[in-house]
Amino acid sequence: MSEPSPITVPSGIPALEAAAEAPVLDQAQVLVITGMSGAGRTRTAAVLEDLGWYVVDNLPAQMLTHLVGMLTSGPVGSGARRLGAVIDVRGREYFAALAGVLEQLRSAGVDVRLLFLDSSDEVLVRRFEQVRRPHPLQGEGRILDGIALERSLLGELREQADVVIDTSELNVHDLAREVRAAVSGPGEDVLRVSVVSFGFKYGLPLDADHVVDVRFLSNPYWITELRHLSGRDAPVRDYVLGLPGATTFVERYVDALEPVLAGYLKEEKRYVTIAVGCTGGKHRSVAISEAMGARLRERGHRVQVTARDLGKE
Repeated sequence: MSEPSPITVPSGIPALEAAAEAPVLDQAQVLVITGMSGAGRTRTAAVLEDLGWYVVDNLPAQMLTHLVGMLTSGPVGSGARRLGAVIDVRGREYFAALAGVLEQLRSAGVDVRLLFLDSSDEVLVRRFEQVRRPHPLQGEGRILDGIALERSLLGELREQADVVIDTSELNVHDLAREVRAAVSGPGEDVLRVSVVSFGFKYGLPLDADHVVDVRFLSNPYWITELRHLSGRDAPVRDYVLGLPGATTFVERYVDALEPVLAGYLKEEKRYVTIAVGCTGGKHRSVAISEAMGARLRERGHRVQVTARDLGKE
């Protein structure tokens, strides 16, 4: 667990913005995920969780009204305002009540949508055979028997669905993109970038995707007036960024990152950690990481900047 950065000397110098604020929803949103077993409900639930939704799997249909009541009764901006509920034939006799529950919620003015996942029989059979698990409705019969029964039970719900995604030709990344496109609002489909400064003498951050070595810059530690300050203080920041090549390095490194970050988004990698290191993690790495974070924010990325080793000396 990371520790909060200590107050530096002189005091009163504000740290740069830590991260972009998440949008506050005026009304609770409810998304019911249903569809054919094996069509990707588990992956869809994981994508929603990554987007900040509160997701409940294998929920009895009658319980949905109680969960929605918990969301709608709370003040705006409190807790989870987006609920994803996976409700399917695993609920057995409870599943039959889903259509009536949806009608009841919509009549009450609740923003509830139905996402239906489908796939061809051939693909579903192959998926069940790959995981070596029976279809929840096949009983003593074949997998195809369970699939046929499930289709007959879900026919009306499929017709009522707000969004239908056929996953027959989709891999897990393609499905994630389809789900995000269906539920994401403006500005939500962004990469979360963590820029962390560190000292090489304390070791590399374990979760670093990229490691930047800024020990090529002159060390403010050897200047008596700067030694007790950190890279968050204006005198050190101005000194480091004023060194020959420092600003150019930041600009060109961020330029080089752009196609990489775009590729991460394409491949459904939503979090990236960039570790910026100097000897002790107090001066150069802190100043450069703050500058790098500012440049990335200007380009529309959601950025958090932290100083792992500040205060350890």
